Amino acid sequence: MYDLQPIIDNVLKRIETHKVGQGQYARWIWQNANGTRELGVNPYGCADAANILYMTGHFPRDTKERAACVSAMQEMQDPETGLFHEKTHHTLHTTAHVTAALELFDAAPKHRPLAVLPCLEKGGFERLMENLDWKAPWAQSHRGAAVYVIANLCGEAAPAWNDAYFKWFWDNADPETGFWRKGDYQEETHAPLYEFMAGGFHYLFNHENAHRPVRYPERIIDSCIKMYREKSLHKVFARTAGFLEIDWIYCLTRACEQTHHRYDEVKAILREFTEEYMVFWNNVDWETNESVNDLHALFGSVCAFAELQRVLRGEFRSDKPLKLVLDRRPFI
Repeated sequence: MYDLQPIIDNVLKRIETHKVGQGQYARWIWQNANGTRELGVNPYGCADAANILYMTGHFPRDTKERAACVSAMQEMQDPETGLFHEKTHHTLHTTAHVTAALELFDAAPKHRPLAVLPCLEKGGFERLMENLDWKAPWAQSHRGAAVYVIANLCGEAAPAWNDAYFKWFWDNADPETGFWRKGDYQEETHAPLYEFMAGGFHYLFNHENAHRPVRYPERIIDSCIKMYREKSLHKVFARTAGFLEIDWIYCLTRACEQTHHRYDEVKAILREFTEEYMVFWNNVDWETNESVNDLHALFGSVCAFAELQRVLRGEFRSDKPLKLVLDRRPFI
């Protein structure tokens, strides 16, 4: 039995240290060596705080506080394009992330996402996907996944468009890795396999939201186990706050729910990973560690623990059960 409560308590303390006003949160509270961080109120800070509070069972109930959180995020939208902006991520990622956080309050952006509407025209999404740089599948997936989230959470997507969206992924799934796009993973010349996995995660949570099957769940499981066994995931995997861990965990667990392939091995490898992951969290310096200064990175880690607690039942204790925000709506 792993006790998550000390970790959750420290995460909640970070929420308080990053609060800069009513409903307003910073992403970071100290600057980096290059001086490039946007300190002060930030789209990711506000969205991540809302997500963490929701998942840990501390979501605001006071109507004034909830209204302040909604207003803080809505006011950051560009009314001309309907997009949200932040320097570290593509605007589509930022827009989807804030839109998804607003949904937790049963709210939405104030302005229509005009910049996304061309993707909803006939052939528009397919053109977007064909024009992505498939040598960088992780970063580019932020766009391909975000348009689905923005379109659906803002009420712009028609059922026929959603059908076409998922047909593209069925037709373009890679029978070797299980991820996207078919034939693009070339170990010698392209991004490492973990980037295709991390990119695939963004498409997978859209499939989960829509209750759609993936074409090759067995290959997704094989790929995830292969990367872990060969230690070919990123060098900081399980050694920092961030998102790669939830990407890998979620791909394993949700693919496993579509097939019996290597089921017991998946559970065993998740337990093996947990032992490694907890070494970092039981020894992290909460006052100086760079990754836990970042609310966005902390959000990713809380997601990882939420999914582990869901799947490895009875093996993680917390005062309140964690709720993976992806099980309410897509995008992190």
